Amino acid sequence: MNPYNIYISGVGGQGIIKTSIIMGEAAMKSNLSVVVGEIHGMSQRGGVVSTQMKIGDSYSPLIEEGKANLLLAFEPLEALRAIKMINKDSYVVMNTAPIYPFNLRQSEHPYPELSTILDQLQSQAQKVIAVDADGIAKKAGHILATNMVMLGAVAAVPDFPLEKEIILASMKDNLPEKSIPINLEAFEEGFSFCSSGL
Repeated sequence: MNPYNIYISGVGGQGIIKTSIIMGEAAMKSNLSVVVGEIHGMSQRGGVVSTQMKIGDSYSPLIEEGKANLLLAFEPLEALRAIKMINKDSYVVMNTAPIYPFNLRQSEHPYPELSTILDQLQSQAQKVIAVDADGIAKKAGHILATNMVMLGAVAAVPDFPLEKEIILASMKDNLPEKSIPINLEAFEEGFSFCSSGL
């Protein structure tokens, strides 16, 4: 199959790497080829983290600009920084909760309004799904389940190549057993939210 290109962006501590591991293992469970590349940056200090993933026939995980089928953004400003990766056929799933850069006070450029970020993304993509993933995760039982809210939302995107049930099986294989009930609820809430918005 032609590769399905996923660009994941956010900051350190948001569970981006764990999310990519779960998706990668779900692809393997589905007998699909998958390649993944990660950029950690200063992830332990809240720095930029990105993952590029191709599900399907490909030898390199690197995605050319404008070739991402899906942008999964865990933070609004990081979604905007990754806008060059999408095109008019792309889907964007974005967490609406900002994480303000530590050096923002010294900057002459303020953090952009969420409406401005959404407008710019919507002008470049087929569909932007803005998710209050932090809020949904808290309702599910823990803020650390934000990444599973985002994963659930992605699973509802049209033409996403991984089946929901296989993703759930991969979650159970990769998450601490005591955290699974909260994470499953977070996933289902994200899935329902995205499904209702499409």
